[in-house]
Amino acid sequence: MIRAIIRAGALALAAALAGCAAPQANVDYTAFRESKPASLLVLPPLNNSVDVAATSAVLAQATRPLAESGYYVVPVGVMDETFKQNGLYTADDIQNLPPARLREIFGADAAIYMTVKEYGSTYQVINSTVTVDVQASLVDLRTGAKLWEGGKRVVQASDSGGGGLIGMLVNAVVNQIINNLSDRSYAVAGITNSMLLSAGQPGGILYGPRSPHYGTQ
Repeated sequence: MIRAIIRAGALALAAALAGCAAPQANVDYTAFRESKPASLLVLPPLNNSVDVAATSAVLAQATRPLAESGYYVVPVGVMDETFKQNGLYTADDIQNLPPARLREIFGADAAIYMTVKEYGSTYQVINSTVTVDVQASLVDLRTGAKLWEGGKRVVQASDSGGGGLIGMLVNAVVNQIINNLSDRSYAVAGITNSMLLSAGQPGGILYGPRSPHYGTQ
């Protein structure tokens, strides 16, 4: 229930933030449009952050915006179990597999490769912030060609409150504790994924064939 409420708020904020995003210039969709992928495989993200929870948090919330954008997405549980049965447990090993091999195993048209550059909360003397920075690319598993790439970095700062310097210091410490206990990073990861992997965003992916907006971009 709590995560459902957090997700609803996250999606609302993502929509608001996306509406204010500046268009990204020089995005070439030629290969994307020619490829016409209908099914996607989301691979476990590489984790360059200091938080070991980053990979699972980002992966768990990556398939929904893609499915809502009109694609069939291989379920995370199926993907994870298939790799384990084949002795592959780390994101590094999995992302190093040849695209043709992934196509052979899962039958997907394309795969989403992700890297988490930042994830977690940071105490900054009079403030506490949660930052999630994710980079992604879409690769055609039939040809190995890169169809799209993008990235989003979302920073959510806690209210410093009032009460002068002492009050702000105390409030920052309290916010940092709340960030850790309530897993705010997970919610911010959901916002980041929604902005990065939802179709219709400036510079984002194109709508899939299951969307009524397919072919409108």
